[in-house]
Amino acid sequence: MQAVLVVMVAFGFLDGNSKAVVNGTVTLLITLVPGALERNYGLPMDPWLVLWITAAAFLHSLGSSGLYVSIPWWDHVTHALSASLVAGAGYTVARAVDCHHDDITVPREIAFVYIFVVVLAFGVVWELLEFGLDELATATGLAMPLAQHGLADTMHDFMYNSLGALVVAVFGQAHLTGVAEVVAAWWRSRQ
Repeated sequence: MQAVLVVMVAFGFLDGNSKAVVNGTVTLLITLVPGALERNYGLPMDPWLVLWITAAAFLHSLGSSGLYVSIPWWDHVTHALSASLVAGAGYTVARAVDCHHDDITVPREIAFVYIFVVVLAFGVVWELLEFGLDELATATGLAMPLAQHGLADTMHDFMYNSLGALVVAVFGQAHLTGVAEVVAAWWRSRQ
């Protein structure tokens, strides 16, 4: 994935495509995060977890190179995958806090709702960012790396964000508990 991103950034640079350069560079940096977390903080990174993190960003970058326009469902896939990643991070933090602090208890039912609300709130912030960049692009004539394509696009984004949140809310408690416990242990070791 990293080699493809380097090629994408190089072609974007040579072609004068700022969107490809920005998206490719940011995504390339994101692919380095799991290794840095494992190396610098001792957080074990399961290969599937690393794939999940990097695939969300990678598919978005590929989309910005033209797939969002040529493949109608590409935006839906990337929103669902990115939302599932945000949900996973939100669940991991909430569960780690639950494990770390004896006076805080997060019941499973509340964790389900929490995951869902965190993703929806993040989606609202994301859509506001897209709207702001759209307004800035209109005012300045610049091409922005993110774009909003109207109310229907925003509503579809929210629907697929909800789908990603729902998947993690249902399966996250079974598959992300170990990661959360490692994060909680890391917090304890740093005190």
